[in-house]
Parts: sequence; structure tokens; C-alpha cells
Amino acid sequence: MDSLLMEPLPRSASPELAPVPALFGTKMPAFFQHTLGKAITGVGVGLHTGARIPLTLVPAPAHHGIVFQRTDLPNAAALPARYNNIIDTRLSTVLGEATNPTNRIATIEHLMAALQGCGIDNALVQVDGPEIPVFDGSAADFVFLIDCAGRQTQDAPRQYLEVLRPVRVEQNGAYAELRPAPVKNLHLSFDIDFPECAIGKQAYALEVTPTTFRQELARNRTFTLRQEIEALHKAGLARGGSLDNAIVVDGNQILNPAGLRCPDEFIRHKMMDAVGDLYLAGNPIRARFYGHCSGHGLNNQLLRSLFANPAAWRLVPPKVATSRPAA
Repeated sequence: MDSLLMEPLPRSASPELAPVPALFGTKMPAFFQHTLGKAITGVGVGLHTGARIPLTLVPAPAHHGIVFQRTDLPNAAALPARYNNIIDTRLSTVLGEATNPTNRIATIEHLMAALQGCGIDNALVQVDGPEIPVFDGSAADFVFLIDCAGRQTQDAPRQYLEVLRPVRVEQNGAYAELRPAPVKNLHLSFDIDFPECAIGKQAYALEVTPTTFRQELARNRTFTLRQEIEALHKAGLARGGSLDNAIVVDGNQILNPAGLRCPDEFIRHKMMDAVGDLYLAGNPIRARFYGHCSGHGLNNQLLRSLFANPAAWRLVPPKVATSRPAA
């Protein structure tokens, strides 16, 4: 895994993520927007290009949202991280400009998951290349960057997207669904079923909070099947892929020498992907999500179906505060 160019530099290759209270103190008002405390840069390999790509996370004002910017393309338009700006979901979630096919940024889902999991509402993501660096294949290094930058409470209420009616999309036996629920956060229930014995059938459910995200989801890595790698290489893809940034499965075997980080790492990674994909709604979601073998494509279709029906959702302002709490 590539080193992260930031302060502080010393760190282990796979750090245990700090507990939430150590990062945010005792005041974590969920009803206020938050940005980063300072700009911070990391450098890592792109999964598909194999190039070393600098990534900088920059604080942004209230109501800015998450916006991506290609710094290697002169005068390239900024790309708001919204579901309707996604132009490809075949191998990753790809953000792009419909009228300029060169202005695209691939593999945004792990970073989006980390921003959602850490409660960051507003940030400018500057990337010097066509994809977000993969780091170790999980969201852990993005969480580490956010932790190093810190979190700043802003003088603006956070709005949540509340699902009012069930929305479901299906494809080839897989499905993704959002259902209304009297919850404060996104609740995930997910299951997968792979013929490869090393993966098999797995199911998991949890409520997404800053604590559960870093403890249960953030460190789970992306995975691929050995028989798919040759085809990816022939297509000029996965040039940066290795056993350092992906789990490789061959039938009933895990080819990574250190094995899995947890027995159900596969399903947890799929759930982490879903957190990132669903944050493309533009606001944190209050609902129950049910996924069966769903991936980036179905997750994006789900948001498109949700927003296509104005009666299926609403933005909910905070109910208990209108100004920033005293420090």
C-alpha cells in the first residue's frame, strides 16, 4: 500500500481506527453540517490506471456539498457528487460530465462512504487523475485522512433525506430497496450469494453511525475473482490491482497470504460500497435499505427511481436547534 503524504507521517500499514470520541470529543451535534478542519493530501495508486495519484480533501462552506475536481485537466468543470452525475457503474462508481467524456473520476465509492461515515457534509475533493487512489482497497485510509484533517462544525443545519414510500429496483434476481422507517440514520440489511465457496452466502445488518462505520465497515476490502483478472488486464484495466489492495478469490481459496480481516469481509465491503453509493443522494438518508446481491448499478438506479417520484421523499430540517452550540 502506498504511503500517505500528510501530517503526521508515521503510521502503520493497517492502523486500528481511532474511536469516535477521541476524534470528535463529546459534542457531535448531528443536526449541524460539518466540513474538514483543514486541507489534507494523500497519494496512492489508481486501481485501473496503475498511476500514482495525489488526492486532496479541502474544507468547503456550508451547503457546498461534496464536489470533485480534476486538477490535471485545465478548466475542467467541478463535478458535484450526485446520483445524476454518475456515468458508469460497471466496475466502480464513476462521476462524470455528460458533455465532456474526458472529465470523469472513477472509483469514488470508498471515499464517499468515508465522508458519509465520518459525518462530512461539505468538502472539495481535488484529484490529479482520472480515478480516486485505491489505497488498501477499503475505506480505512480515507477515514485516516479525515481524522488527520479533523472536523469543523458549521453554522448551518444538516438536512436529512427521509424516505416516505418504498422504492425498489431489480435486475437478474438482484434487488435494492429503500423503505420508510422511524429511524435517525440509514439502516442496512444486505445479503450476497456467490458460487465460489470462499465467499458463499453471507448476510449482515447494521445501523450506520460514525462508530459502526469505522468499527464494522471501514476496513473491509474490495474483492475480485481470479478468473476475471485476465479479462480486466486485456481490457487495459486493473493495472494497479494487487494483493495489497484487493482480496483475490480462487474457488474455495483466498490468495492473499494474510487471509481475510474478518470472516464476512465480503458482505461488509458490499455494505460499505452501498453507503458510498447512497451518499450520492446529496444528503444522509433516513430509511431502511435492503440489498440482495446489489452493486453500484442497482444502487444508482435506486436513487434515480427515488428522486423520480417527488412523493417518495422529503428533506427534513433539524427539529431541536437553529444555531451552532457554544464551544
